[in-house]
Amino acid sequence: MAGVKSHFLVLFVYGILAQNIWGLSPVILIPGDGGSQLEARLNKTSVVHYICAKTSPNYFNIWLNLELLVPFVIDCWVDNLRLEYDNVTRTTSNPAGVDIRIPGWGNPEPVEWLDPSHDSTGAYFNSIADSLVKIGYKRNVSIVGAPYDFRKAPNENKEFFVKLKTLIEDTYTKNNKSSVTLLVHSMGGLMAMHFLKLQKQSWKDQYVKRIISLSTPWAGSMKAVKVFAIGDDLGSLMLRESIMRTQQITCPSLAWLLPSPLFWKPSEVLVQTDKYNYTVKDFQKLFTDMELPTAWEMKKDTEQYMNDFSAPGVDVHCIYGYNISTVERLVYKPGTWLDGYPTLATGDGDGTVNLRSLSACERWRKRRLRGPHALKSLPLPGAEHLKILHDPRVIDYIQLVMND
Repeated sequence: MAGVKSHFLVLFVYGILAQNIWGLSPVILIPGDGGSQLEARLNKTSVVHYICAKTSPNYFNIWLNLELLVPFVIDCWVDNLRLEYDNVTRTTSNPAGVDIRIPGWGNPEPVEWLDPSHDSTGAYFNSIADSLVKIGYKRNVSIVGAPYDFRKAPNENKEFFVKLKTLIEDTYTKNNKSSVTLLVHSMGGLMAMHFLKLQKQSWKDQYVKRIISLSTPWAGSMKAVKVFAIGDDLGSLMLRESIMRTQQITCPSLAWLLPSPLFWKPSEVLVQTDKYNYTVKDFQKLFTDMELPTAWEMKKDTEQYMNDFSAPGVDVHCIYGYNISTVERLVYKPGTWLDGYPTLATGDGDGTVNLRSLSACERWRKRRLRGPHALKSLPLPGAEHLKILHDPRVIDYIQLVMND
């Protein structure tokens, strides 16, 4: 009899443990701009520098590959990773002889580590994934990844949204029909928002439990204006803004991230010169004066995605940083107009995205949009835009939410 009782006790405990594991909401990691590995294969007839390779027998990691971001070699990197815009099709393509692919669909590895060698510089979702494993999650089962070509905006990522729907449904099925959590960072939050707006509410009610958003630029960012003007060195002393700008300004996703007129007043000056002060109503003139006509075309292609700020129709946990100096305005010295290096007037934000954009999610609570779905915001002082992925306060909060 004692053996029978012991047997049933084991089954009872196992059942509790299994129920706890099966009850966890599986997590889909959706990265932001620069948050997916990219691989390239070359078959070019000409190159920009004699040290650049024309061909490669196999695909190789091009992002993030620190060996390619060094003087002279970086010119090859820029030429391979830039996009070319077609004014007729309103789409971009890789340069002739360059094939770019996004590895590891469904696998969390390529969004946990941007550098396949696991160099700490390329650490991305790894700390969060490790913390989920500690509470019962399993990689490639209840933690999966949804990488995409972050150079492009939703209008050129339609296949991603189709694949994401299938991934969510498959992950739901594999995890005892548990609705999924979309854990998103930065531009990944905007991608998730657009995806959810494409779905019926009944589908979302069944398959999506919540979004946990980290540092999402809900309303764009002045950083995008700064990049169009002078580029961005990604916070690395070894990179030059002007060289990076050559590649960065070819990306439609950058135009997509320009400040939204829903959150910036038409009277607010974004770029100040002695000849003209540019606001959110002046992007066409700004890009014409910057001699960047393609930027305006990409802005027109993507602005529709910033015009609808309705809530996503699921529970939202909106986590963001503040109290970090963040660019608010570009100020050019008299006589320089749009030449030279502007002074960067700053305000509050997370170092990349302005506070008004990070906290825009709170407008859903005030307007009570789309029914009973909860919105919880967690502003964190000093939580920098990228470092927030490894912030102990964030990791503790995610574990708490996912154990609920």
